[in-house]
Amino acid sequence: MSDITKLVAEKRTDFGKGAARKIRRAHKIPAVMYGHGTEPVHISLPGHDTMMALKQANALLTIVIEGDEQLALAKDVQRDAIKPIIDHIDLVVVRKGEKVTVDVSVHLEGEAAPETYVTLDRNVLEIEALATNIPENVVVSVEGLRAGTLILAGAIELPEGATLVTDAEALIVNITQRVSEEALEAELADAEAEAGIEREESDEDAAEGASTDGADASAEGSDES
Repeated sequence: MSDITKLVAEKRTDFGKGAARKIRRAHKIPAVMYGHGTEPVHISLPGHDTMMALKQANALLTIVIEGDEQLALAKDVQRDAIKPIIDHIDLVVVRKGEKVTVDVSVHLEGEAAPETYVTLDRNVLEIEALATNIPENVVVSVEGLRAGTLILAGAIELPEGATLVTDAEALIVNITQRVSEEALEAELADAEAEAGIEREESDEDAAEGASTDGADASAEGSDES
C-alpha cells in the first residue's frame, strides 16, 4: 500500500529553463499538477523531501498549496542524466476511492528446482487499483518449479481490489533447463563444423599440445636408450 507523504508546495509564475534552474539552485523541484478537469498548476516542491518520497514507485502525495490539500500521483519524473537530481515532475490529481492504472514491478522469491534457469521475461505488470491502495510490487514465487514452467500474467495473484490490465496471456516468468558449459561448447563446435568453420588453436590448447609432444619425445628417447 502506498504511504501518503505530505509536501508543502509553492505556486510559481516564472517559466522556462532559466526559471527552472533558479528553482533547482534553491534546492527545490519544478513541477506541474493537473487532472480532473482542473487547470494545470505550476508549483515548486521541497527538493530533499520530494526525492525521498519518490524513492517509492507510484508515490501517493498530499500536495499542500496555500493551505489547500490535494492528493496526487507522480506520473512522470524527469531525472538528470548525470547528477542525482530531479529536473521536473508531472503530478496527476486523484481522489480517494478512485481507481488508477499504474505499472508495478514484479518481484521473484524462492528457488526453482536444481539445474534450472529462471528468466523474468517482463518485470512490470500494468494493473488498476485504488489510488490509496497501490501495491509496491507484485510477488511471484518460483519455489521448486521445474524446467518447462511458464507463468503468465493471468496466473499471478494480485492484491485485493486490484485488477489486471496487462494481457493475461503475456509471459512473465520462463523456467528452463540450465545448460552446462561443456554442453554449450559441444553444441557450438557442432554448429561450427556443420557451417565448415575451422577453429583457431587457442594458446591454452597449443601449450597442452606442446606439453604432450614433449612427453612423447621424452618417452621415445628413454625407449631407445
